[in-house]
Amino acid sequence: MTAPTTQIYQVFIKASPERIWDAIVNPDLTEHYFHGSRIEITAERRVSRGPDGTLRGDGWVAEYDPPRRLVHEWRPMYDPDLAREESSRVTWEIEPHEDGYCKLTLTHDNLEGAPRTAQHVSGEGWMFVLSGLKTLLETGGRLDGANARADATPRHASTGS
Repeated sequence: MTAPTTQIYQVFIKASPERIWDAIVNPDLTEHYFHGSRIEITAERRVSRGPDGTLRGDGWVAEYDPPRRLVHEWRPMYDPDLAREESSRVTWEIEPHEDGYCKLTLTHDNLEGAPRTAQHVSGEGWMFVLSGLKTLLETGGRLDGANARADATPRHASTGS
């Protein structure tokens, strides 16, 4: 079965847009829900490193609009087969609602030249990451059962570049 070349995932999170943004761009938080990866995102680059420091991803950032919208390149380097494929694009959109929650929409597209990547991230791939993000922000814990650090409460992200 071929995975779609545009994949859209949505989740409602009981957190402010600033807390969600910080959890997306802060490596001290991403390591708790993104397969142990420390992901640092600035207005220029997205760099992902594994727990042992190995490079898992490195790519451009096309749009950096805290705490609303982030668009970056997806170049998986953690698997040699995936690394040989063309890069794709990930868009994070945070939409606040009046009752203190936000809708987070993640769109992974431009996957036409990356069929293995499309299959790898489809369905449970992105859903596990987004569910882990939601769990961290709402409970301070980890979806995978490992203990989150005591200071896992997200700090507000700087809006500077």
